[in-house]
Amino acid sequence: MRNKRKKFVELAEKRVTKALKCIELVGNLSNRSNYDYTEDDYQKIVRALDASLRDMKRRFTDSDSAAEKKFSLTD
Repeated sequence: MRNKRKKFVELAEKRVTKALKCIELVGNLSNRSNYDYTEDDYQKIVRALDASLRDMKRRFTDSDSAAEKKFSLTD
């Protein structure tokens, strides 16, 4: 049981750190001097991230697996 905890902590620290960095990089897209985007683009990004976060929370509470999702601004 101790090995499972150790592995969880190790992977959680790596994955959460990576996820936070990726979210920071998505936030960098808000720089209007480098990028052109619409309010609709922004809303799609926020909805996709919110949905993914809700799904992650549900998986921790429901012990249910989720289907892999792919994000696209053109959908």
